[in-house]
Amino acid sequence: MILIVVKFPVKPSHADQWPQIVREFTEATRAEPGNKFFEWSRGVEDPNEFVLVEGFDDDAAEAHVTSDHFQAAIDPDGPMHNALAATPRIISQTVEAEGWDEMGEMKVS
Repeated sequence: MILIVVKFPVKPSHADQWPQIVREFTEATRAEPGNKFFEWSRGVEDPNEFVLVEGFDDDAAEAHVTSDHFQAAIDPDGPMHNALAATPRIISQTVEAEGWDEMGEMKVS
């Protein structure tokens, strides 16, 4: 599985609107074949930073980055780009997993 984590520093003036700004991109990505999860979180320590955690089948990456909705998302004149305070930071790795597992060190009964 390809596991991707991206930190998006959003302009304070756009932070409350960020979920709406990325809604179409999020919905389209979640509908892609090979998408396992695509989840946004807002920073606790910095409410202007949003973290995206993505999982894809190993063979789904090219279709994702060449899709119309991905190209619209990275458009320098598009709403996502214009809402950013700085370039997003990313970690992208292939991992030996098929999805989320339970945490072995902390079982809740």
